[in-house]
Amino acid sequence: MRSKVGVVFGLTQPLLYLVLFGPLLSRVGGVQGAGGGNTWRAFVPGILVQLALFGAGFVGFGLIADLRSGVVERLRVTPVSRLALLLGRVLCDTLMLVVQAVLLLAAGVLLGLRAPLWGIVAGLVFVALLALSIASLSYVLAMMTRVEDAFAPLLSTVTLPLMLLSGIILPMSMAPGWLDAVSRFTPFRYVVDAARAAFRGDFSSSAMLEGAAVTVVLVVASVALGTHRFRKENT
Repeated sequence: MRSKVGVVFGLTQPLLYLVLFGPLLSRVGGVQGAGGGNTWRAFVPGILVQLALFGAGFVGFGLIADLRSGVVERLRVTPVSRLALLLGRVLCDTLMLVVQAVLLLAAGVLLGLRAPLWGIVAGLVFVALLALSIASLSYVLAMMTRVEDAFAPLLSTVTLPLMLLSGIILPMSMAPGWLDAVSRFTPFRYVVDAARAAFRGDFSSSAMLEGAAVTVVLVVASVALGTHRFRKENT
């Protein structure tokens, strides 16, 4: 919570999307996935997922610096579990993302977002779990590349297609059939759809169930992979 600069600057880009792009969509009627005619219900969940994607995706840069300075090496000689080494970092990153998400939601409410309280809470849970998963994978990539020159282009190559195919800005149900079909191979598509369903209050919808299942699989797989990588670093 002392990282006020990190909270503010990490929030800048999604806040600009919210303030500068959101009002344009509010003038476009019939956006699918909004529910109740409130376009913000479709746009704000997407921006929250974008916050998790980019905010948690870039945390690997900090690990690369720690690898270079020997911080990770000093931790590896301690008896602490490798899961704790991973979660100590990942939970800190997730907490920062949740703080940013709450601030972003407050801005969305001021701009016109109207959604049920429990829907907003469920959406935050999806974002927090997604951030935990992405941060774990970011650390895995950082330990594989170990230098910023390799990590940065790899991260950009991965995150940009994920952002475009997950329907963050607009629901993929508005896309042509072939693009909608391609996006279904992207796990983030299901998380975005589930968050939008939560903001509409459709808690029993298939989108919620699919999104919850995909999110759980992502978290389990990414944490297991991250723990394995930390354990491998010790050999």
